Amino acid sequence: MKTNPFLLTDYYKVGHVFQYPAKTELVYSNLTPRSSRLKDVDEMVFFGMQYFIKEYLLAYFNDNFFHQPKEKVMADYKRRISTSLGAGLPTYNHLESLHDLGYLPIEIKALPEGSKVPMRVPCITIVNTLPEFYWLTNFLETLLSAVIWQPCTSASIAHAYRKLLNGYAAETGMPAEFVQWQGHDFSFRGMSSLETAILSGMGHLLSFAGTDTIPAIDALEQYYNANADKELIGGSVAATEHSVMCSGSKDGELETFKRLVTEVYPAGIVSIVSDTWDLWKVCTEYLPALKENILQRDGKVVIRPDSGDPVKIICGNPEGKTEAEQKGVVELLWDVFGGSITAQGYKLLDQHIGAIYGDSINLERAAQICEGLKAKGFASQVVFGIGSFTYQYNTRDTFGTAMKATYVVVDGEGREIFKNPVTDDGTKRSATGLLNVQQENGRYVLYDKVSWEEEAESELKTVFKNGRITKEFTLAEIRARLAE
Repeated sequence: MKTNPFLLTDYYKVGHVFQYPAKTELVYSNLTPRSSRLKDVDEMVFFGMQYFIKEYLLAYFNDNFFHQPKEKVMADYKRRISTSLGAGLPTYNHLESLHDLGYLPIEIKALPEGSKVPMRVPCITIVNTLPEFYWLTNFLETLLSAVIWQPCTSASIAHAYRKLLNGYAAETGMPAEFVQWQGHDFSFRGMSSLETAILSGMGHLLSFAGTDTIPAIDALEQYYNANADKELIGGSVAATEHSVMCSGSKDGELETFKRLVTEVYPAGIVSIVSDTWDLWKVCTEYLPALKENILQRDGKVVIRPDSGDPVKIICGNPEGKTEAEQKGVVELLWDVFGGSITAQGYKLLDQHIGAIYGDSINLERAAQICEGLKAKGFASQVVFGIGSFTYQYNTRDTFGTAMKATYVVVDGEGREIFKNPVTDDGTKRSATGLLNVQQENGRYVLYDKVSWEEEAESELKTVFKNGRITKEFTLAEIRARLAE
């Protein structure tokens, strides 16, 4: 949707310009993660600001406001306000003056993208650069918040997956290069919108290379200076779905498997949905029948269960009715194809066969599967399809991100302001005054109530000022920073 960007807000924002004290000249605000609802995650990965600047502060505002005739944008704005708020506003001069100016007179400072931000430490500050546009600082809160929380949250969760899988890989002897493909983004179809899928998909790709969200790769090239011709942004493999397997008929399932691994994909990686009817029959009858065909391929056949309890399916269910159920997929694959023993003493399947699970995976289940495999003597070799069950079941409150003003200037007088509701448990308490973020012992810490000189020495650096982007980050830089 294309509309006047000053309508991309909550209704209550449009009247705030008239509510600040008379002669207000400056409003200084920050965006801060206040609390984590994720177990054992106490830092938020900061990501998505560069997208927001390029897509909204530059392209969207220019295309739909500054580069449109003033008469048109003002008529559209006045119509929407008058038809919804009734009496309208006392004046619209503030927007007319901004259109005449031709750019957004704000300065945004931010931590480097890919930074791990502790709770209650700001990752962004925003301030107006011309006194008459004091109202603009917090006007941007709604749009900024709506866009930025998802990529930060998904990047943080993906990083938590990567830390988990790195740990089990090191413990059980999986090659480090395998882990970058062990978390695969399956979330596209389950996200709330195309933009959500793109933002979340970009966040996933900060920690992994595996993805089925194609536009996330395009977005990283467009917004984060990546280049798929020169670097690995993301990739995937050939894979079937249930419609393919069903179309070959239940009685012809073995032939479908054989055709896929010998004719359609005689080489390379191919992932095959294997539970359309009977997963255990696939593992105990079809795969033994196709063993030589699979071992002769130059590539890997990946078995993909897609239903049931993922821990029991992969690791086995001691209470299962059959021996196959009790063993689980990985042990059944070992029975057929064997493999090797890692330096750490764990079983690693033959390189021609593997497994992926992508239904209702979350961090807890991924940990349970890795732990279950380790307990059975297997390396953490299963690939996880990380879908909307991970990336969509979140809100802005996952990290409690909020934008609050902490300093204003009224009639030449600076005022340190803060929020600390007596009815709150302390979560909503804001910082006070001007802010300085420093890195100490590898972790960001906040100092508030500082001077302008101290504020200028903060790790928060200018990334946008007066209609121009002043600092850009590449995907390679962000990945390297996050991996530190």
